[in-house]
Amino acid sequence: MPNPDGLAARAQVMSTIAKNIAKVGARIREAAQASQRDFSTIGLLAVSKTKPAAAIREAYAAGLRDFGENYLQEALGKQQELTDLDLCWHFIGPIQSNKTRAIAEHFSWVHSVDRLKIAQRLSEQRPAQLPPLNVCLQVNVSGEASKSGCAPEELPNLATAVAHLPRLRLRGLMAIPEPTDDTAAQHAAFARLRELQQALNMPLDTLSMGMSHDLEAAIAEGATWVRIGTALFGERDYGRVPPQNP
Repeated sequence: MPNPDGLAARAQVMSTIAKNIAKVGARIREAAQASQRDFSTIGLLAVSKTKPAAAIREAYAAGLRDFGENYLQEALGKQQELTDLDLCWHFIGPIQSNKTRAIAEHFSWVHSVDRLKIAQRLSEQRPAQLPPLNVCLQVNVSGEASKSGCAPEELPNLATAVAHLPRLRLRGLMAIPEPTDDTAAQHAAFARLRELQQALNMPLDTLSMGMSHDLEAAIAEGATWVRIGTALFGERDYGRVPPQNP
């Protein structure tokens, strides 16, 4: 028999997720208004890594459809549990060559392409019966040695090559700037990504940038996807992440 206390606790967590979604939606709307932008042009990508399928169901019930995952094995397990929902899955983590086939087969978006080899494998392995895979090129705008992403000076050649690959649709750029509470520094990093995209002079429509702590600055600088996890689902429990196959 279900534990009543456990059920009550779960209901409280779930109602908190719905409330958090409303709060984040209000932040996005206010940031859009402050920047004189159309609220409808800014997508909320719920970063659900380390969170259970039940939390995704609650977020879905509250109106979200786009979910971002960093860990392939964890994501595939949740996709199996949630086949009854019309979800759009985004892969947003670093990509190893041996993971490209599963990513190409099970995701609609990939935000973290930073090497031509990875893009080529995704192109070759995208099933013909599926629509082209939407991809963003990740750029290391902060120059952090530990951060994934191509160097800004490498971006033009990479973008040109990826744009010509079949089965892919190059949509834009993504960045994870160095975390900071300095609002001016936040704006500068996001403006850098926007300027890099504009300099490409290509028909791109996506800037994937901004997280829970800096979404306002990202929206002011042109973000079209903000990737929000903690503000929606609470702090992450990395102990829940299943072992990832090498």
